[in-house]
Amino acid sequence: MLWWQQSLLDGSPGDPWMLDAETVLIVSAVVALGMIVALIRSRRNYMQLPELPRTDFREPPQDVIVIVPARNEEANIARVVSSFPAGWVLVVDDDSTDGTAMIAKQNTAEVIFAPRLQKGLMGKPNACAAGAKATGSDWILFVDADTWYAPEFLCSLLDYAEREQADLVSVFPHQVTKSFWEKVLMPYAFALLFCGINGKSMNDPASSDAMANGQCMLFRRKFYDFIGGHGAVASSVIEDAEIAHRAKRHHGQVRVLRAEKMAFVRMYAGFGEIWNGFSKNSFRFLQNDQKMGLQVFLSSMFILSWLPLLVMLALTEQWIPAALFAILPTLLLAPWYGSVGSIFAPLAIYAFQLIALNGMVTTLFGVKVNWKGRPV
Repeated sequence: MLWWQQSLLDGSPGDPWMLDAETVLIVSAVVALGMIVALIRSRRNYMQLPELPRTDFREPPQDVIVIVPARNEEANIARVVSSFPAGWVLVVDDDSTDGTAMIAKQNTAEVIFAPRLQKGLMGKPNACAAGAKATGSDWILFVDADTWYAPEFLCSLLDYAEREQADLVSVFPHQVTKSFWEKVLMPYAFALLFCGINGKSMNDPASSDAMANGQCMLFRRKFYDFIGGHGAVASSVIEDAEIAHRAKRHHGQVRVLRAEKMAFVRMYAGFGEIWNGFSKNSFRFLQNDQKMGLQVFLSSMFILSWLPLLVMLALTEQWIPAALFAILPTLLLAPWYGSVGSIFAPLAIYAFQLIALNGMVTTLFGVKVNWKGRPV
């Protein structure tokens, strides 16, 4: 046996690790318990978001306009526009250099162009604010260009908002993944996010916990104007989180839902978009809500400890605990991945940490991330 293996076993004074087999086992058990609690809680938090009930009728009974902020989205714009009845969609072109505006018009959408972006403002909230200003409907639904919806979605969402007397309803669509890195990283990213998001408290008017998903947000017009709309958060990279906090502070009725059977999104196409997308907003998102940020940080520390402790269990020849410990991420993250995809969970844990660290560095040092041809 090599000297460092013997040192681990007998805890000799010259051991640089200074951990014996029993200590390794105890620490591994504590970390395993932390992972179990964090990831089971994460899935529970997500499942506590109510599922949007389906409504049978198709023609929206309320006065609503669908606003799609779009920058260089010629590959996606037809699909999202076609999700809604003709004449209900306004596309706000955010200085696109491709055929976004032309394709949107060809698919029955009205198109306007966002005002020139002033220094310090972000493109998406600037475009959303312009779209709201150009319309006068009782309800405004903001959806991202990379989302798409079942025919009954809009009626179902409006019906729910009316019945709940909601001022803001935000929806988490089903995540569609196609490339290898999307399938590996996206489920883990959402599992980690919901370590800090309590689905029940987000829908509790008595709780200050607030969040919204900017991919899909329905506002009652009067309330949207009352809180300042997107104009009030136009300098924020995470405008959806900011506007949710404003809504809660102004005592709005906020609802956050799942709509996995009627709403869909391919959030990032490939590793490059995943890297830039999470780099620009992941650390800012955690900074925006310190309570949530702390929960995500502590959960990630338990999860990141998995591989070093697995190695130490193997070095101390504790093979049964090592085998059980080895399958822990795959088992705990299976509900997020489905089928056999969770075998890539260990890869996701450490690959995503690199993205998170890059996000922290770029945010703290003010480094710009290139997003859709524009530094953010």
